[in-house]
Order: sequence, then structure tokens, then C-alpha cells
Amino acid sequence: MRDENIVISHESEAGISIFMSKVYAWMTGALVLSALVAWQAATSTAFIEYMTTHAPLFYGLMIGELVLVIALAGFVKRMPLGLAITAFVLYSAVTGLTLSTIFLVYTASSIAKAFFITAGMFGTMSFYGYVTRKDLTNFGSFLFMSLIGLVIASLVNLFLNSAMIDWITTYAGIIIFTGLAAYDTQKLKYFGLMAMEEDMFAKMAILGALTLYLDFINLFLSLLRAFGDRR
Repeated sequence: MRDENIVISHESEAGISIFMSKVYAWMTGALVLSALVAWQAATSTAFIEYMTTHAPLFYGLMIGELVLVIALAGFVKRMPLGLAITAFVLYSAVTGLTLSTIFLVYTASSIAKAFFITAGMFGTMSFYGYVTRKDLTNFGSFLFMSLIGLVIASLVNLFLNSAMIDWITTYAGIIIFTGLAAYDTQKLKYFGLMAMEEDMFAKMAILGALTLYLDFINLFLSLLRAFGDRR
């Protein structure tokens, strides 16, 4: 449990503000890049035809995403800053390529609607996590355990193909990632209180941006599955 009686000085507040501004800047840049790549790929007939007729390409991109996110989450502190930036930008671009397939399933208007709803929900919960003085540690632990359950249920449903499990995991995902937006934001605030060298400060901002980026993307996909209009 964090000590809720910690007095945060003006200098500490400034450190938090600078750190979080960098986190949000990196996250926003990553979302913009992913959206642009997804749109360009979706409007490329040649790419879509190749993607849909060559399954190894899609699975290769998925594996590439997994490798990059594991590398960033687990080893960003040991990476040179330039490599961390390159990996994060590459991850955002690869994610955009895999997200391009949603344009084959859902209408462009429902994708846009889901994106703006996600932005509103994420922004509200992230703001709450930033300003609240309530310790969200226990809440975050519950969400993390729920996320593990969600992943297991989703993997099991790949074999069962149950509409009921799909419905449950979709709406559970909305609740979990909405809550994580608040919890992860509060958690990241404490990074801004740490005395870090400039290089490490920048790398931790990238790690924070990755964390919030994943919350946003997963919330967006959950909302799209729940309310998106299929073609």
C-alpha cells in the first residue's frame, strides 16, 4: 500500500507533470501512427489481398507485435534510448498493420464511433487516476487478476467458439481496461517522483506510454466487438 499521507512538494508536482506530459505525448504519437498505418494498409487493395491470402504474414505480424512488446516491457531499462524509441515506433506501426484487418469486418463509421467513445472513456478514467488521492493499488491487483482470467477464457474460447464466452469476455474487457486506465495512470505518477537520470527518465516515459497505449487499444477493440456494425 502506498502512504496516502505523503506530502508532494511543488518540485515533485512539477516532476510528475513533466513525466506524464512525456508519457501522453509518446502515447498520442503512437496512436496517431497506428491509425495512419492501419488506414493506409486498409485502403491498399494489394496489401489487403496479400494479407487475406497469405495467413503466415498476419501471424508473423502478430508474433512480431508480441516480441516487441515483451522486449520493451521487460528490457527497456537496459536498452539504449535510441533502440527503445525505435522499438516503440516499430511496435506502433506493426500494430497498425494488424489493426487494418478490422476494416474488413466493421464499417468505417462504427470504427470511428468506437474510437471516439474509447477516447472519451479513457480520457475520463485516466484523468481520475491522475487527480484522485484514493489509493488504487488493491483495485489494480483485482483488475490484473481479472485480466489473467480474461486471457485464459479467450484462449479457451478459441477451441470452444462459444458465443456466450465471447460475449462475457468482450464486456469484461470493457470493464477491465476502463479500470486499468485509471490504475495505470496513478501508478505512472509515482515514476515522476523518482530521481532518475535524463536517459532513464525518457525510457520510463516510453514504458509508461506503452502501458497506456495497450489499455487504450484493448478498450477500443472491446468496444468495437461489442457495438461495432459488421459489414
